[in-house]
Order: sequence, then C-alpha cells, then structure tokens
Amino acid sequence: MSTPALRRWRTIGLRSVLGVVTVLGTGALYYSTLMPDALRLGLSAAFSALMVGAGWLRPAPLGHAARGCAAVALMGWYVTDPPRNDRVWAEEYAIPADAWREGNMVHVRNVRNFRYRSVTDYLPAWYDATYDLSKLDRVDLVTSYWAGENIAHVFLSFGFSDGQHLAMSIETRRQARFPYSTVAGFFHHYELFYVTADERDLIGVRTDVRRERVYLYRLDLSPAVRERLFLSYVSAIHDIIRHPLWYNTLSDNCTTGILARAGAQLRYRFDWRIILSGHTASMAYDMNLLGPYDPKRYPDFATVHDASRIRRPEHAMIGPDYSIAIRATLPPPEGP
Repeated sequence: MSTPALRRWRTIGLRSVLGVVTVLGTGALYYSTLMPDALRLGLSAAFSALMVGAGWLRPAPLGHAARGCAAVALMGWYVTDPPRNDRVWAEEYAIPADAWREGNMVHVRNVRNFRYRSVTDYLPAWYDATYDLSKLDRVDLVTSYWAGENIAHVFLSFGFSDGQHLAMSIETRRQARFPYSTVAGFFHHYELFYVTADERDLIGVRTDVRRERVYLYRLDLSPAVRERLFLSYVSAIHDIIRHPLWYNTLSDNCTTGILARAGAQLRYRFDWRIILSGHTASMAYDMNLLGPYDPKRYPDFATVHDASRIRRPEHAMIGPDYSIAIRATLPPPEGP
C-alpha cells in the first residue's frame, strides 16, 4: 500500500477513535447521576466541544494533549464513580427487599405488592413473608414483551407447595428525577435493583395493566439446583442493600443476572440471545431447561412458546387466586 494510502487510512482510523471517544464520553456525562442537572449537562457539552474544538489548536500536538487529558480525566472519574443506595428513587424502587436464611426458613422483608388501577395510578404496598425451603417445588421463567419479538424483560418466579410464590426481577433502579431511557443503561445511570415481589404485582402489572405479552415456562431443575438458585438470589438481595452495584445493559442486565445467579457456563453468557433477550426462552429450550413437556403435543420450541403465553380474560381482576389462574391454561410439565 502506498504512503498516501496509509496516511489516509491512518487518518480515518484516528478520526473514528476520536468519534467513538467523544460519543461515549459525552454519553457518560449526559447520563451520569451528577447533580445539579446544570453541571451534568454543562460538562457533557463542554467535553464534546473540547474534543471537537481541540482540532483547531496549534501546534497540533497541543490539541492532541488537550484531548488526551480530557479523556484520561473522564475515564478516571468514571471508574471511581460509586453506585449508591441513598438517592431519591422512583416509588416502585424506593424500598428494597432484604432476605436472609435461618435454618430451612428464608425470611423476606418488603415483598412488593403494588395494586395497580392503571399504569400510573397504583397503591404502594409491601409485606414481610417467610418461605420454607423444603416446600420449594418449582421455578418459572417469565418473559414479557412490550414491542417486537427480540427484546423482552426476563425474570424468575419461585413456587412453593403451600401455594406461595415469590417473583424476583433484576432491573434498573431509576431515580425519580429521570424518565426511563434504554440508552442510559449503557452508562452509570441506574443502580442494579432486585424487585422482589408478589406475582400479582410483578406479573400482574404486565398481563392485566400494561397488557404486555407474557409467557411463563416451567424450568426443569432438580430440587438441589432450585434451592441453590433461590438462595443465590437471597444472598444477592441481602448483599446489594449494603454494597450497591451499577446496572449495565450489556454486562449486568435482567438476563445476565439470571445466568450469573444460576452459575451458567461462560459460553451461554455470550450467546446472542442474551442481548436479544426476547429469545432467552429459546436458549433455555436448547439447553433442555424447559418443561419437560409432552413431545407429542409440543414437539418444538414454537409450540411450547405459543402454549406458554398467559392469556387473561378482558375484564379479569387480579385477585388472591391470580397465581393459580394464570397457570390454568399453560402446558403441564411431564413428571415431577
């Protein structure tokens, strides 16, 4: 390759790197949790202006040095920016659960149980509950779609033989001052939060209030694995109220969190269906984790998927029998 061509490609490469650093740096500041908002917005504007405007500084090395210093300073701030538990949170994330084990019993404080009249009109409520590990007899994978087929919210619900159910969802912990933003999840904008809730709240708001397409699959796990998975969540819930963590759309989201809690092999954590979370149940099917369902009635994932959708009557009410009602039409797993 000729020298002019090499120079041209070198220039394209450097400008590409500069563009990526500028976009990421500006995004990191714009979506940061800095207060007041004027400081956050001012720094994001100043960073992008510096990265672009330094190109006119002379001599040229002075501009390179200015950009380098700004990028290093930004990186230093970003990696030391601590997650916190003492912000002013949106009401649904205001009170975290705590959980701990005593012998065979697991105590959970602040199980969320909001009663929704509409998406924005609800009655906040929490209760404390105790769950007997010896009665843990099922784990269900729940996927909820609000747009297309590729993106879904994914979480688990643990069922006990005495009729109790406890749903656990790994989500963003949103501050009251910010609206929800998907892009913000790529930066230090949300802390990680374990919504620990009654199924009438966590699943009910999706099936009966938001009218999302919700699917519930029985996971084929041994009793030992069920218990280990449940206790892993219990431990994480207890730890996070003392050691907050950042949420990240790529590395610490609802799906990767489940795999981490389950101790899944590394190759599954990089499966494309983790990013396109609407296909998570398909991945679980390929891993033989669903059901098992009658192979004659449900010979492939498409039939399992279609049969596993929760179908609620138009004017159904979320009552005490909600957990039983939503499972009444789902395919029964074969065996214990």
